Amino acid sequence: MGLVQKLDDWGKPAWIALMVVGFVLFWPIGLAILFYMKGSGRMGCWKHGRAGHWHMPDGMSPKDKYKAWKRGWSRHPSSGNVAFDEYREETLRRLEDDQREFRDFLDKLRAAKDKAEFDQFMADRRARPSEPPPPAPPAPPQA
Repeated sequence: MGLVQKLDDWGKPAWIALMVVGFVLFWPIGLAILFYMKGSGRMGCWKHGRAGHWHMPDGMSPKDKYKAWKRGWSRHPSSGNVAFDEYREETLRRLEDDQREFRDFLDKLRAAKDKAEFDQFMADRRARPSEPPPPAPPAPPQA
């Protein structure tokens, strides 16, 4: 009987212990065991099945779980209704256009405000006398 079958017979604590020992001895060994456990479906919430065979909770293989997870991250998964999918895409495109136009409007508004503030600063600066005022004479000492 191989090591994998023995560890499967002992259950999840044996796999965890092996992984911890692998990390303690040499971290790449522990990392390799961790990847093996993840890839083979021995890690996560699982049920221990017949004769040391591990099953995913819903009966899917780890490869099927990965594919389903990857499909779930697509931009807009199909609802199965073509008319609704087209409506959703059109609505999202229109909202993205509105958002882009609003950002452009805000940028122009900020630029106009900045220009007005700068023009005010320059007008105040021009109105200032160019010569600094003479220093005030020192106050006579009080006795």
